[in-house]
Amino acid sequence: MRETWNAARVGLMVVLGLIVTIAVYRYVDERASTDSGYGVYALFDDVQGLVAKSRVLVAGIPVGYISQIRLEGDKARVDLRIRGEVILYDDAAVTMRSLSLLGERVLVISPGTLGLPEIPDGGQIRVTSEGVQTDDILVTVNDIAQSVRRITTQMERAFGTEEAGERMESALRNLSDALENIKVVTEEAGPRIIQIMQNVEMATGDLNDIIQKRKGDIDRGVAEVDDTIASIHRAADQLNAVLEDVKEVTGRTARGEGTIGRLTQDEALIDEVEGVAEGLNNFIGGLNRLRTIVELRSEYYALSSAFKTYFSIYLKPREGRYFLFQIIDDPRGSISVTDTIIRQSPPPLFEPNEFRRTEITRTNRLKFSVELGKTISFATFRFGIIESSGGLGMDINVLKERLEINTDIFDIGRRAWPRLRIRAGYEILRRFWLLAGIDDIINPGRDYYFGLQLRFDDEDLKPLIPLGAVAL
Repeated sequence: MRETWNAARVGLMVVLGLIVTIAVYRYVDERASTDSGYGVYALFDDVQGLVAKSRVLVAGIPVGYISQIRLEGDKARVDLRIRGEVILYDDAAVTMRSLSLLGERVLVISPGTLGLPEIPDGGQIRVTSEGVQTDDILVTVNDIAQSVRRITTQMERAFGTEEAGERMESALRNLSDALENIKVVTEEAGPRIIQIMQNVEMATGDLNDIIQKRKGDIDRGVAEVDDTIASIHRAADQLNAVLEDVKEVTGRTARGEGTIGRLTQDEALIDEVEGVAEGLNNFIGGLNRLRTIVELRSEYYALSSAFKTYFSIYLKPREGRYFLFQIIDDPRGSISVTDTIIRQSPPPLFEPNEFRRTEITRTNRLKFSVELGKTISFATFRFGIIESSGGLGMDINVLKERLEINTDIFDIGRRAWPRLRIRAGYEILRRFWLLAGIDDIINPGRDYYFGLQLRFDDEDLKPLIPLGAVAL
């Protein structure tokens, strides 16, 4: 009966152990599977010692875990799961660290520089370091042991024989003899040191006699020193007088007397000076904030077989607002429409007594645009004079301002419908844009065009200023 009870207890303990193990595994697995955040990965040459579910640290604090390790080409890909509140930037770095000599390893992340682009979900940490591995430490310890062994072997060869022992005994005997000689020299030099002290005492007495004999000269030298000190006193008195004058001037200033005093005491004058200074500061600050953009654009109209050229200047006194000035060479010129009603009395046979005649006149001349723009988020709204007529416009900038879509409505009231133009531009290289669009979409005479554009700002124009000054 007793043996049966013992067997039952052992079986019960095994069952309880299995239940606890399964519960712990489910708890860890659920925590790993329900962890929020985002995933990144890194590529290593060697991940020996790393295992899945290992911790990922930032400044020694766990911020995630290793979700998976697999082979990608000839590299080891390590997938990480990072908490959502931890932000990794484009120059983030990950390093393998050893926690003990047993080979356990974790990953330590340096988040990177604030302000750089963030690594997205599923992105790669490009900067990796495998750190110092346990094998490297063991190799270093082995090298040190080899060095110690070589040194021990050399010492054994040097002192491990009777001949070496005799040489050591001889060296110690020579050292003892040298110390004995030093003792003898010291005993012999004692009387000479006493004699030297006596000579110093005699020299001191002679110096005292000389001072007594030359006392008059020394007194005259002291008198000269007294005169010098008296001169210093007189200079100090003059300095005190100057300080008194300065004190009087500062007192008058404090009482508001004189020009400087009025400047410091007259509130109206102070306010006027401060107003002038503030206005000057605002003017200089506005000039510093002013941004200038110069734009050159040329478009080729496919149906008209003609080129249209723009020269534009953008003045941006502050962010989100600008003034646009343009000069346009338009091959279509300016179109003027004249309606004339002609009455005939009497009318010719089979003709009406009045009819309408429309004259369309096209003149080649430069056009100009003066517009005010206001930017709200990714859209910019414009109004003003567009190609020598009133109009409105809207610009949309996307893809980090590399793609720009422009819409213009102008020539309102001159024809049956306003002139509607749509243009799209993409910056294929820095400062170099490729353009395409449709002009006069609503009215007859629609045309298609494409072109190129150069756009410069202050940083591009600054190097040209010295050249312009030399040319002038």
